[in-house]
Amino acid sequence: MGKETLSINETRDMMLAVADKIIESEPILTDADRALGDGDHGVGMERGMNAVKEALANQEFPSVGKVFMGVGMAMMSSMGGASGAIFGTLFRSGGKALGDAETFDGAGVATFFKEGVEGVMKRGGAKPGDKTMVDALAPAADKAGEVADLPVCEALSAVADAAEAGKEASKDMIATMGRAKTLGENSRGKADAGACSVAIIVAAMRDFAA
Repeated sequence: MGKETLSINETRDMMLAVADKIIESEPILTDADRALGDGDHGVGMERGMNAVKEALANQEFPSVGKVFMGVGMAMMSSMGGASGAIFGTLFRSGGKALGDAETFDGAGVATFFKEGVEGVMKRGGAKPGDKTMVDALAPAADKAGEVADLPVCEALSAVADAAEAGKEASKDMIATMGRAKTLGENSRGKADAGACSVAIIVAAMRDFAA
C-alpha cells in the first residue's frame, strides 16, 4: 500500500534510499557523461550521495524541509564543481520552500519541485531545451503542480514518469551549455547526464513512497 504522506523520519529514510540508488547507478551516470562531457558526473554524484548518507544517517530533523536542506548542503560541500552547486541548490531551494512542514505530501512535492527548479535555473542559467538536468526537472515540476492534491505515493509516481520522459526528450536536443556545447549536432542522440540523475532520484523517491 502506497503512502498518503511521509513523516520527517520517513522523508529522511527516503533520501537515504535515493542516495543508495545514485551510488549504485554511478556506472550509468559515468557512461552518460562520457558521451557528452568529461565523464566525471557519476563519480561526483556518488561522492555527493556518500556525504548525504553521512549527514542523514541516525539524525533527527525538526522538519521535512530541513531534511532536504541537509541533503543539499552535503552535496554542495562534498562535490565541488557545477554539479555540486546545482544539485545542492535543487535540494536547498526546495527544502527551504517547505519551511517547517512535519509531513511530506502531494502539495509538498509540488512546492519542492517548483522552488527547486526555479533555484536551479536561477543558479545555472539553464532553461528547458538547453539539454541539461532542467529538461527532466521542469516537466517533473509541472506535473507535480498538477497532482498536488494526490497522496504522496501517487504524486511521486506521476512526477517520476514526467522526469523520465524529460530525460528521454533530452536525447533529441542539441547541447547549448557546458562541455557538451562544443559537440554541436553530435550531442544529439544521447541523454544529458544531469537529466539522468534527476530521473533516477525521482524514481527512487517514488519507489520508497510506494
